[in-house]
Amino acid sequence: MPGRPSTVLYVTETTQTQQTPPRDPYAAYKARSPEFRLAADALRGLRQDLFHDAFAYRPLSRMGVDGPVTRRLPGRLREYAAWTPHALIAVAALFTLALAGVDTGGPPLLLVPLCVLPVLLTMVRPVGAFWLSMAIAPVTGMMSGGWGDWPWTPGSFACHLTVLTVVAVRTRPRTAGWMWALTAAYGLLAEAGFGSDYFGSNTAPMLVFSAMVLLCVAVWHTRRQAKQEVTAQQTVTAQERSRRTLLEERTTIARELHDVVAHHMSVVAIQAEAAPYRVENPPPELERAFVTIRENAVAALTELRRVLGVVRAEDYEAPDAPQPTLADLDALLANVRDAGLRVDKTVTGAVRELPQGVELSAYRIVQEALSNTLRHAPGASARVEIGYVLGGLGLRIVNDPPPAPALVKPSPGAGHGITGMRERVSMLNGEMTAGSTADGGYEVAVFLPVPATSEGDA
Repeated sequence: MPGRPSTVLYVTETTQTQQTPPRDPYAAYKARSPEFRLAADALRGLRQDLFHDAFAYRPLSRMGVDGPVTRRLPGRLREYAAWTPHALIAVAALFTLALAGVDTGGPPLLLVPLCVLPVLLTMVRPVGAFWLSMAIAPVTGMMSGGWGDWPWTPGSFACHLTVLTVVAVRTRPRTAGWMWALTAAYGLLAEAGFGSDYFGSNTAPMLVFSAMVLLCVAVWHTRRQAKQEVTAQQTVTAQERSRRTLLEERTTIARELHDVVAHHMSVVAIQAEAAPYRVENPPPELERAFVTIRENAVAALTELRRVLGVVRAEDYEAPDAPQPTLADLDALLANVRDAGLRVDKTVTGAVRELPQGVELSAYRIVQEALSNTLRHAPGASARVEIGYVLGGLGLRIVNDPPPAPALVKPSPGAGHGITGMRERVSMLNGEMTAGSTADGGYEVAVFLPVPATSEGDA
């Protein structure tokens, strides 16, 4: 058919395009021998440790004063103790200064600053101080006039050994190894090229002393790193242990809460549903009262299950049930009216939609305040005042004193309701006052701030 060759050609081109492997940028590196890769990695480490930003500004930080010795010092001495590393380097510089002054082969005024400068430079530019110490070693050797030790004069010997120690402490063990290798290479080359004109080589003492010092510093680094890892692991273990203990306590609380509350609420719901059938021809008011009791018990059980889910598991996901808002306040007032509380509602200001947290907190505060009225002032009337203002939402729930306090005994409480309301208000950075009124009633006044929404955010 006419269209068949073109179709075959298209499939062939697609297959060739798919079979083209992507280029590996490290293919040439992987094709080399293991020895070559080892040497390349070593040179890369050398360039990174001693050549990249060699003279970068890295000031020496002060020492911590929370150790077992420094913490016992008085306040003024503790401040001075923080400068101990700088003081030790200054003492080493003075020692180097004294050794440089005993050189007799060259002009001391030129040898002294050359030997002291790298030691002081370790406090601000450690790697640069190493290169400067390497550079002044042959200069001081030539200025000594050919008499004395070679390739390091006493001053440059003390200077280089001090620089190696300080730089090794301030960097990592790999850098110390590179510095020792370069020091050995310089000493061997200096002896091979100029050793016949001088007597007394000190390359071997330099390499032995520096190797011992750098080995001690490497052990200190390793011990310090291991201590930090152990401390971090202990911190993680303590956090996990604390988290596990918290989860166990929350599980215990959830189990006790379920056994105590859920059982009684279930019994209330079942008895409220069965009570109308135990009375012949019950009045409609009684039936509505039992229906209200059952609905409240079922709603309480639903809320209890949600709370228990949050308490039992840290990663619990709450169901997508709508949370109550101020729009549901009329249903709440109808519910408490059925329970026998006379309550009026007054709304002032322009009603608008508020953030979900403010709506939920306002609803819960009104709910708790009316519940307290039912418990502590049975038979009293209440008023709920809601004010929508420019900066937020105002609430005022006030109840009258009970009509016959001597005849009706109020239900005792533990004060958790007021505490819960204060926590909600504090969480939203609001204000709340609660206390008795002059006529013997009780008043709860709350202001919940609402940030103004600009037109760009709307």
